[in-house]
Amino acid sequence: MNFSNTLPLLFDTVKNRPKILTISELTRRIRNSLENEFFNIWVVGEISNLKKPTSGHVYLTLKDADSQIQVVMFKSVANGVKFELRDGMEVLAFGSVTVYELRGQYQLVIENIEPKGIGALQLAFLQLKERLEKEGLFDPARKKPLPLLPKKIAIVTSLTGAAIRDILKVINKRFAKVEIIIYPVKVQGEGAALEIAQAINDLNTIPDIDVMIVGRGGGSLEDLWAFNEEVVARSIYASKIPVISAVGHEIDVTISDLVADKRALTPTEAGELVVPRYDQLKDSLEKIKARLVQSLYNKILVIRSHLLRIKNSYSFKRPFDRILRLQQGLDEITQTLVSVSKHTLELERERLIGLVNRLDSVSPLKVLSRGYSITTSLESNKPIKSIEGLTVGKKLKIRFFKGSVISSVVELLE
Repeated sequence: MNFSNTLPLLFDTVKNRPKILTISELTRRIRNSLENEFFNIWVVGEISNLKKPTSGHVYLTLKDADSQIQVVMFKSVANGVKFELRDGMEVLAFGSVTVYELRGQYQLVIENIEPKGIGALQLAFLQLKERLEKEGLFDPARKKPLPLLPKKIAIVTSLTGAAIRDILKVINKRFAKVEIIIYPVKVQGEGAALEIAQAINDLNTIPDIDVMIVGRGGGSLEDLWAFNEEVVARSIYASKIPVISAVGHEIDVTISDLVADKRALTPTEAGELVVPRYDQLKDSLEKIKARLVQSLYNKILVIRSHLLRIKNSYSFKRPFDRILRLQQGLDEITQTLVSVSKHTLELERERLIGLVNRLDSVSPLKVLSRGYSITTSLESNKPIKSIEGLTVGKKLKIRFFKGSVISSVVELLE
């Protein structure tokens, strides 16, 4: 130690007598010494005496087997901690040592805290998952079924990501004529979770929405974190509209996936889940019809075979009149089964016709039959929505309900 540097603290060289310090001066010098020596350090310890007053600050003690230190975490830092602090938890704390001058007590003011042995976000995910599971938010019994043929679909995602393009591409390819409502939101970063939750709540106020897709493309745990926030989970749980969660890729599992009525492994699969292909739907109805007809036919064969065995048995050969009655009964049963079969087939036919009519009602040809037409560029075959980009003399193709014509632009009118 350089004695000349410490001498002014202990001895008044001018008056040649010991320098007397006030308690405040001593405490301030101790604070300066500690703050210079123990600045921006990592400390490992076990949490005890955890306190969270209404001020928003957090107070606790970090200890090991032999010692302990008081710790303070101010509100601005505490609000950024994703996981739940608990007594007995081992943590790594980053901060600086200072002195609380009013009491002359040294303490650690921390700026960051991490659970020991596991990432903060992973621990926060596990803690929230455990709590929501106990509340029943993941219960399969409360999950709502998806509609067979939705008329109106809502999508909550970013307008700039690949997810919206993938979803729309699949829907338009499989069953284009459905109404789609897109509610654009931030899907990562500060405020994203609140935007997503608000979007879900707002869409539940719009009538006749049949199903909702909530999601985004893949990313890191940090990128997907908005879909692990409790506010989003509770909005999905409270939704009256069935919700499909489509977050990231197959390996990414979020809290939103667990709460949603259906999890899609990717945004593309969400589009496949929400609407069936027309040919698949028609094929399914044909298979149902065939199984029904075959089932009724098999029942008739079983009954006929049973009655024939009775007729040919020894005990019934003599009383021929009884056989005649059984034959009459067979005819009546056969007639009843045929009648029931026709009625059942007619019901299935009407149901199929109803589904086909619903499909036909949204067909572009239906719109054309009411006097409308579709105008496309003769060169690119792309639809013309306005006069923007048109020039006099440009060739156009106009399609009517029956037939098409080739025309050219004579004059452009605003």
